[in-house]
Amino acid sequence: MHKAVSIEDIENAKNKTLACKIEENIDGINAVGPILADLIFTSLGDFIEVRGNVKGIVKLECDLCLKEFEHKFDFDIDELYAKRSLIEDPEESGQEFEIKDGQFVTDLNGSDEIDIYDLLYQSVILNLPNKKVCGINCKGEDKFLKEEEMSDPRMDVFKNIKIEEI
Repeated sequence: MHKAVSIEDIENAKNKTLACKIEENIDGINAVGPILADLIFTSLGDFIEVRGNVKGIVKLECDLCLKEFEHKFDFDIDELYAKRSLIEDPEESGQEFEIKDGQFVTDLNGSDEIDIYDLLYQSVILNLPNKKVCGINCKGEDKFLKEEEMSDPRMDVFKNIKIEEI
């Protein structure tokens, strides 16, 4: 099930601003409990701005020891959606906006609604750490990484090779 916000509902809201609280599980995100989001949708002429906060806890796999751990996230989002295609005629809107660092403009391609699940999914995925480590003291010394268990008996022949300098 996907939740969406209608562009018409945003346009008809007081001050063309619509507040939305979300508490949902999102497919594709291994979350511990629902993802919580407080979002504000504002119509800015040919654009819709979405601002808010997203928080929750996801289960990740440590890159060092491969154990599963919980990662808490809490971040702000600030996205722009173009109601009309910017590719066809970028000059047609007559509006100019400064794109801030980390902000994207998503083309709605004529759609009359914004898919909240897609917005939340992409925002959470983009805000996950690049290096997933279960803790500051993780050294990745799990049993699968121990040298004696990783040795290959076929390589034993190389243990006794002596290299002489010329």
